[in-house]
Amino acid sequence: MTVMPGQFIAVVGRSGSGKTTLLNILAGLDKPTSGQVLFENRDIAAMNEHDLTEIRRHKIGFVFQSFGLLPLLSAFENVELPLRIAGVRTREREERTRDALEIVGLWGRAKHRPYELSGGEQQRVAIARAVVNNPPLILADEPTGELDSTNARAIFGLFKEMVLKQGISVLSATHDSTLLAMADEVKEIRDGHLNDATDLGQRYRD
Repeated sequence: MTVMPGQFIAVVGRSGSGKTTLLNILAGLDKPTSGQVLFENRDIAAMNEHDLTEIRRHKIGFVFQSFGLLPLLSAFENVELPLRIAGVRTREREERTRDALEIVGLWGRAKHRPYELSGGEQQRVAIARAVVNNPPLILADEPTGELDSTNARAIFGLFKEMVLKQGISVLSATHDSTLLAMADEVKEIRDGHLNDATDLGQRYRD
C-alpha cells in the first residue's frame, strides 16, 4: 500500500481483522514480522526508539475512537498540549492552537472542557490536537465509532476538507461503509490480507 501526499484512504475490515494492528505498524508502535514500512523514504521498522518518537511527535497525528481528551483541560489546553511537550514558545503555541481549532470550526468553544462538548465536538478537538503540529500524515483508528451517523459524516467530511485544503494525508480505519464514498481510495483487510476493496455490500454497516 502506498499513501500519497494529500490522499484520503479508508481501511475497512471486521472487528479483529487487523485494522488497529496495521495502524500501529504504520506508526512504528508495532514491528512487522517481515517487509518494510517506508515513511519519507526511511524504514520505520529499522529505526531506534528515539527516531520513532521524533517521527510520531512531528510527522504523524493520531485520532482515536475514544477521543482521549484530558477532562480537566479546556479544548484549547488539550490541543495546545503537544506543543508544550515539544517546547514550542508561548506565542507560537497560541497561534497554532487557534489555527487548529479554527480548522475544525471550534475556536468559539476553546474555553469549554470536554464534558461541556458533544461527542462530535470532542472528536473535532481530538482532530485539532492531531494537526496542531502540522504533520503530513494523520492515522485515525475508528474515529467515528462512538458517533451518530450525522456526526460521523461530519468527521469524515472534515478529513476530506483537510486533505483538499491542507494537503494532509489521512488513513482512517472504519467499519461503516456509508462513509467510504468520501475517501479517495478504500482498502479492505480480509483473511489477513490488505487489498483494494470491492463489492463491500452490507458487510460493514453495523
